[in-house]
Amino acid sequence: MDRKLYILYLTVFIDLLGFGIVIPILPIYATELGASSLMVGLIMAVYALMNFIFSPFWGSLSDKHGRRPVIAGTVLITAMAFLLLANAHTIAVLLLARAMAGVGSANIATSQAYITDVTERENRAKALGMIGAAFGLGFIFGPPIGGFIKQHYGMDAVGYAAMCLSLVNFALVLAFLPESHHGRDNTHKVQMKPVTQAIQALGNPRYRDLFLTSFIYITAFSMMTITAALLWEQRYGLDEAHIGYMFAFIGFSSAIVQGGMVGMLARKFGEQKLMVYGCILMGLGLLGIPLVPVGHFLPWELIPLALLTCANGCMMPSITSLLSGLASGKEQGQVLGVNQSFGSLARIAGPLLGGALYGLHFSAPYIGGALLMVGALLFVVAFQRRRGQMMDIRPPR
Repeated sequence: MDRKLYILYLTVFIDLLGFGIVIPILPIYATELGASSLMVGLIMAVYALMNFIFSPFWGSLSDKHGRRPVIAGTVLITAMAFLLLANAHTIAVLLLARAMAGVGSANIATSQAYITDVTERENRAKALGMIGAAFGLGFIFGPPIGGFIKQHYGMDAVGYAAMCLSLVNFALVLAFLPESHHGRDNTHKVQMKPVTQAIQALGNPRYRDLFLTSFIYITAFSMMTITAALLWEQRYGLDEAHIGYMFAFIGFSSAIVQGGMVGMLARKFGEQKLMVYGCILMGLGLLGIPLVPVGHFLPWELIPLALLTCANGCMMPSITSLLSGLASGKEQGQVLGVNQSFGSLARIAGPLLGGALYGLHFSAPYIGGALLMVGALLFVVAFQRRRGQMMDIRPPR
């Protein structure tokens, strides 16, 4: 594999490690500052909101000025956000810190565009799957590190530790990550209109079905992540440590699937079939989570979680690879940025919908998520039917 990709994966891993260190303890810290449950939700949601606003902006900016300066700049913004977090002793400052972190972390689409710049079409799904593996590894190691630091040294130390990781990341980008986008178009107009871009994207038949599939899929997955801790604590009696182990299992499994199996599966079945399998596996996994009998949590709960991680490996790299294949070389960052924006919207909608459904019944978010996956499957089928026509109107690369 190209050395440039190893450096990129390392920077993504360090970025996600800092994210994983902070995220699991943020709700607890917010309540320590006196935040209500509604305010805790707002603090968590503002991060995704900033992702929604800035993902297409950073992607489009990288199309014009290159990937490297955008990646370096956003990593530096993330470091400053963690510095602010280390000094966030009021709810207002904590909210501002999370908003700034959302701005900086909205660079995943730019990282994905970097990969599409330096990989051949047949190897792209595997290379993009490694981004998912970096996510998984960040969530394996981040939460226990963050919990240990906060318990022994306080929240200030958590912020400073994450800031130091981001500064290391920044130095790695400057020292070792070369520019990948050499066909930049200086006449390209950079816009910051995420709502307008999202609406326009839904009107583009080349991308619409994939954007909607991604949105529905991430919404269903987010419904699970926001309610699983409540389900496992209230119905199965798990404590916080054991809940952390369950999420670590998801991260570990995701790293294995997306890091080691996606490329092989894409070559064997093709990305379009993998999306079908992903919808089915996600639906079955969601249905299985609340149906495990009390008293038999382990090992049976690991089965639906394994289905979810396999679904992630099938879905997200395939969607990203197909979008990059449909986009022209000059709009890679923008298209992938819009896709990240739909993902950010889903990470706002999913927790809100999941929380409301969980209040009705502990199984409702999972049944609802499985039904959403039926809808996602319909959009996948629609995309497959239009595939030939879309290839006919595909712009020159």
